[in-house]
Amino acid sequence: MNRILFFIAFSFIFQFGTYAQDAINNYKYIIVPTQYDFQKSEDQYQLNSLTKFLFNKHGYQAYLQSDEFPSDLGADNCMALKAILKDVKGGFLVTKIQIDLVDCKNNTVATSVIGITKIKNYKKAYTKATRDAFITYQDFDYKYNGSSESKTTNVEAVKEKAAETKVDSKETLEVVESEIKAADEKVKIPDEIEIIEEEEEPVITSEVVDKKDILYAQPIDNGFQIVDTEPKKVMMLLYSGSPDMYIVQGKDAVVYRNESGWVYAENDGNRLRVKKINLKF
Repeated sequence: MNRILFFIAFSFIFQFGTYAQDAINNYKYIIVPTQYDFQKSEDQYQLNSLTKFLFNKHGYQAYLQSDEFPSDLGADNCMALKAILKDVKGGFLVTKIQIDLVDCKNNTVATSVIGITKIKNYKKAYTKATRDAFITYQDFDYKYNGSSESKTTNVEAVKEKAAETKVDSKETLEVVESEIKAADEKVKIPDEIEIIEEEEEPVITSEVVDKKDILYAQPIDNGFQIVDTEPKKVMMLLYSGSPDMYIVQGKDAVVYRNESGWVYAENDGNRLRVKKINLKF
């Protein structure tokens, strides 16, 4: 029974994440504020210019709030999502950045992973954390679909749609298992990437990961104990408040889920190591 309930919950989360990514395709533009809440001046550390650059580099159409907008965007700002950088608090001597995309009604359409670094230089730290957080949108297969919905294509509408969907638990199990299989085959990131700290573009290398290395999650009071097939304890995952992300106990690392499956991301202050893992709950 617990297995069936888990798959029902997994189905909701899987569909919610898919809708969120698809929703971005409904918007033609990205607007980047000239100053975020945590900044003391406009474009401090050149973060706003960097954000605009990263979106444009990866196929989006991004403008600073101070730029001259295209005529259609000037007439209807609901054609755009606003990119909001958040300075996430928590952790000793670390810089954490998260990038949210919000619509004209201030609904959050998508949220990035948290970029984390222990670099002490403020400009380098914010730059690196922003680049690491942007990996989420770098992986998205963005393509404007021409609808630019300022209607109800937002997070609340997705929640309502998912809540209205009532199916038999056995049918849910069959559907979700097929979705999991399809998701495993749809890998959009290398199995492992290593991002080296530098001023220019990060260097990315890939390494083949044995798909037979299955990890299993065993519930504990505040999260899960992860074991391998022996079984041998590999790590402890603690709840983060998000069903798609867990904190790795004792490490500057998280385990999160994207469209291709579960990912282990560790940042030691000098580099970000991201690795796809075969994790079963």
